[in-house]
Parts: sequence; C-alpha cells; structure tokens
Amino acid sequence: MRIFRFITTIISSILMTSCIINPNKISIAYPNWAEGIAVTHLAREILVEQGFQVELLNADIAPIFTSLARGKTDVFLDSWLPVTHKPYFEKYQGKFEILGQVFDSARIGLVVPAYVPINSIEELPEFTERFNGEIVGIDAGTGIMKCTETAIPTYGLDYKLMISSGPAMTALLDKAIKKKEWIVVTGWTPHWMFDRYELKVLEDPKNIYGVSEYIRAIARTGFSKEHPFAAELLGNIHLTDRQISSLMSAIEQTRGTEREAVREWIKQNRALVDSWIPKDKETKMYKYDYWRLRV
Repeated sequence: MRIFRFITTIISSILMTSCIINPNKISIAYPNWAEGIAVTHLAREILVEQGFQVELLNADIAPIFTSLARGKTDVFLDSWLPVTHKPYFEKYQGKFEILGQVFDSARIGLVVPAYVPINSIEELPEFTERFNGEIVGIDAGTGIMKCTETAIPTYGLDYKLMISSGPAMTALLDKAIKKKEWIVVTGWTPHWMFDRYELKVLEDPKNIYGVSEYIRAIARTGFSKEHPFAAELLGNIHLTDRQISSLMSAIEQTRGTEREAVREWIKQNRALVDSWIPKDKETKMYKYDYWRLRV
C-alpha cells in the first residue's frame, strides 16, 4: 500500500511539473538578418539584467513563424509588415500577439552601389550583361525573395535570382564594390551595409516591394499573460534609424562577441535602455513566481 502511494505521488509530481512554466525563462528566435541579430542580442542582454534566462534560437523565417504558431518559441523581434511577413500572419491567424513596434520606417527592394548609373528597376533590362544576368538574393522563401520573384516577370527582367543568405549577400556585395563591379542585390533598411557603403535602393514604380514597412516585436499567443513584465519590456523597445544603425555597426565591427558589443552599446545608451524597463513593481515581481501554473 505504501509503495502504491509512493508511486502515485511521483506520477502526480511529474504531471504537475509538466504543467508548470518558469516565468524567468524565455526563448527568442531570430534569422540571419543584420537588424534581427542586433535587436535580439540587445533584448537578451536587457532581459538577463532583469533576471531572466534567455535562449536564442537561430533559424530561417518559415520555421520561426511555424514554431511561434505552435507555441514552441516565445518571441520574434524582427517581424516585417505589411508586406514581407504578411503571408505568415494570414496563414497563422490568431496565433500571434503584437508586443510593440521596434522600428518605424523599414524598406525592402533591389539595391546597387552608388557608382552604378541607374536609379530604377525599369532600367535593369538595358544592362543585363553588366550585372551578369543575376540578382543576388538571400534565404529562399523570405518576403523580399518572393517580391523579387514577382518583380522579375513584372519588369520583364532576364535575370536569375540567386539564393544565398544575408551574410553571403553582403560578402558578394563587398567583393564587387572593392573591384568597382556592377552588382544588384536584394536589400533592406535598416542594415549596416548602408553605413559602410554608398548604396541606393532602386525606384520601384510598380510598387512590387511596397513603400515602407515597420518592424514589430511579436510573441506566441498567451505570452503576455504568462510573462507580463517581459512582454511590456520587449514591447517598449523602439529604435530610431540612428540608434539601430549604431547598434548594428557595433556588432558588425566588433572584434569580440555580439554579447560584448551589445553590452558596450547599452553602456553608451543607458538612459534609453532604462526608459524601456517597466516601472510597475507588481508586474516585475510576478516574473519571480516560479510556481505559476499555465492557464
């Protein structure tokens, strides 16, 4: 009888533990996009300062949205709307929470070095050979790649869209600029490459890429209820063009780690960072309740 009660107690404990969450642990997914890497590492350092355990998960865009929708990942701080990530919001309606707006005036499009004497996508057909008939892209399936797949036939371009990645794209851009070669890439702002190189986004008269986008912090459904302090803090993060550019540049130019670069940036921008931290003591103390049950 005692053995039976002992086993029953153990089973009950296991079942109870599986229903308990740790409000101090948060997972944040991010892609290999310059602004996503920068903002994610910034958020991690701020949350760690506030006593949170933060797990960073690097993945492509499609798996990130799928993981959020299934509740496997908590937060994503690099969601572009209304164009780039619109298909994911349509696919997973009601699965996300909007925490806040990180950046107001983001933009996607086709980018060329300033020394290339064209200003519009409509001019690309005249110089197919100079560009080797290639548009250097990033990860397959991303919003900017889908827009480019639409732009090619819409503008009558005899170009091949090359699949690569954000880092690979900037590496090829750097190589071409050093040789003063012509190159066209899928690009976006904010991005550190606009600080390092003289670039221009080609005009898009047919509005394939949209005019302007905003970057939002989103979370899985239920996150704000389970992590009110963290949700408010992440929702408060908002950066101007100058601020996000300096953050990305600090990370890109560091000889140390992203974490070291972000910590230094926080020191230099302490007042800004402190302004994002919620002042509600009850909300803050709530994060230390390790035995809160999932509702």
